Amino acid sequence: MDTTTLFSLAGRTALVTGGSRGIGRMIAAGFIAQGARVYVSSRKREACMEVADELGPQCIALAQDVSTVAGCRALAAAYAGREPALDILVNNAGAAWGAPFESFPEAGWDKVMDLNLKSPFFLTQALHGALRAAASAQRPAKVINIASVDGMRPNPWDTYSYQASKAGLIHLTRRLAARLITDHIVVSAIAPGAFASDMNRAARDHGDIAALGIPAARIGRDEDMAGAAIYLASRAGDYVVGQTLTVDGGLVNAALGASIDA
Repeated sequence: MDTTTLFSLAGRTALVTGGSRGIGRMIAAGFIAQGARVYVSSRKREACMEVADELGPQCIALAQDVSTVAGCRALAAAYAGREPALDILVNNAGAAWGAPFESFPEAGWDKVMDLNLKSPFFLTQALHGALRAAASAQRPAKVINIASVDGMRPNPWDTYSYQASKAGLIHLTRRLAARLITDHIVVSAIAPGAFASDMNRAARDHGDIAALGIPAARIGRDEDMAGAAIYLASRAGDYVVGQTLTVDGGLVNAALGASIDA
């Protein structure tokens, strides 16, 4: 058994939505370090260009809003104009909305559901041909959906559409995996816990306080997220199909709640 290239991404191309900051940027940087050429997409062109400059020549900016089906198809067309095939798609772009139950608006429901749940489906659909072009039984293409621990257990915050969208994405991952494995495309997901980002300001601005509720006693680091994504994207993760990898320092599966025996 040769394990020297097990986690290598040399010669592969990847597209990371929401790749200009936060978790998307962590994943993009990790992929590049392992040898991949990475296209980063976000709705803000300036942010895309900035991260591409920071991460070097193997990072290419491809700005596009993917909150609509038309936007997903436009991104797929832009990618197709540059590359004949796609080895790795990371559906990371996302949004959140918080408001009390009594006044939670339809706009806050639709915006979050569209970007977090509908867009991963339709972008994967739009890039199906490019993924198939890269895929083989010996080296499957990969789709990695970025879910959340909030889709695995209730969060006390009033982020109703966010939590529902991430739970839906976890199940959509399983259903897409069942369909796309027939094309040698492996679909999986990552459920991040507390990582410093604009989407998780508590971890970003008060990491020491957030760490108090995490069994590992710290928030996630860039390497934690990059490592999980590299594992799923590389040969090491070829046999991991339809799974959601929880990367949260034990919050979901290793936190002891209150005991009725106390």
